[in-house]
Amino acid sequence: MNRFAAWLVSLVLVAGGASATAQDAPDPTPIGALLSFTGALAEFGTAHLNAVELAASQVNAAAEEVFGGPLMRIVPEDTATSPSSGVDRARKLVDVDGVPGIVGALSSGVSTNVAEAVTIPSEVVQISPASTSPLISFLEDGDFMFRTVASDALQGVVAAQLARGEIDAMVSYDTAATIYVNNPYGQGLSNAFAAAFEARGGTVTAQVAHPEEPQPTYAGILEQALADDPDMLLIVSYPGQATVYLQEARDLFEYTSFQFVDGSKSLEIIEALGASVVEGAWGTAPGSDPDWPGFQDFVAQFEAVHGERPPLPFMDAAYDATAVFGLALAQLHVDGTQVTGPSLRDAVRRVADGVGEPVGVGEFARAFELLQAGTEIDYTGAASNVDFDEAGDVITPVEVWRYLNADIDTIEIRTADQIPAD
Repeated sequence: MNRFAAWLVSLVLVAGGASATAQDAPDPTPIGALLSFTGALAEFGTAHLNAVELAASQVNAAAEEVFGGPLMRIVPEDTATSPSSGVDRARKLVDVDGVPGIVGALSSGVSTNVAEAVTIPSEVVQISPASTSPLISFLEDGDFMFRTVASDALQGVVAAQLARGEIDAMVSYDTAATIYVNNPYGQGLSNAFAAAFEARGGTVTAQVAHPEEPQPTYAGILEQALADDPDMLLIVSYPGQATVYLQEARDLFEYTSFQFVDGSKSLEIIEALGASVVEGAWGTAPGSDPDWPGFQDFVAQFEAVHGERPPLPFMDAAYDATAVFGLALAQLHVDGTQVTGPSLRDAVRRVADGVGEPVGVGEFARAFELLQAGTEIDYTGAASNVDFDEAGDVITPVEVWRYLNADIDTIEIRTADQIPAD
């Protein structure tokens, strides 16, 4: 090899080494996981944390491969399914742990209080995987509030379609009452259902709220809800509340004509009432299309780690919320931009806006390589496309399900184009 060729080879090697080390390995950013491990939604906390940690582990494995180090670390906190506890734990995440972003909360009432008291004034990004209240779309949030689950404005219409016989002619009620948890989720879904049910010729005899904190008895509340003997009672509560008052409805009022929603889609309800009591009962929930490739990939990857299919609603949306944070952190790392609440918010918009090279569930190494090459990416998730609109909302399908054979079975999935705009 002559001296010029040797010099050229050494130049190429030096240039290659400079390229490989142009970016330092990232410092892991703390991301809060504000979930419910106790209280009325205690059944959901560990399952959702498993989904969050699955996404975080995949993000970090890919970041180790592409960037030389992990991007994020998850800091779990328990809201106790209580607005006051949620606000307290959120303040700890922001003030002590220094998180620029939070996955959570689950309850709309907790999410709304956390957003107004903590994340919005602190300019911290909040992405809820399960808060479905229509009221969240109208928060003055400075674009710091997102969610990876659809608004209950859609579920309310599908629940009314179901109750009026538009989905199965064998299920049709002329009158209905609702009993709902007194928070933005319960109020929003009860109102959405009532408006859609009455628009279809039905009569809502009562909408009765109960306290968010679980009560030892709901007899007085049930007496109000059942006063006019409605054909059906819509259960818009969480398992910690519903398991108590459903038993009382059965035992004190001999009433078992129930229709359920996402908050009351629970194996705990089967256990508390007995499978025979709820056998054949119908419900609705924001859902995932089982034919959606992202959902199939999520289920397979979750099952490979945990040995079971995701057992509860919104786990795919919890995965998506964490994945969006991971991709946004990667965008900031490639750009050389400091991670702050506002910069993370802007990066969330960039990686989940329907523009760019699609990257799916688990495709984080490919996504990071695309970002390094200067290519815009667009995350297509487990629950939906995750294309955030101006309000920070996404559109997901709505599932129609039933309690059958001591289990929960999906009957059909209604996509957005199958749901009328009431």
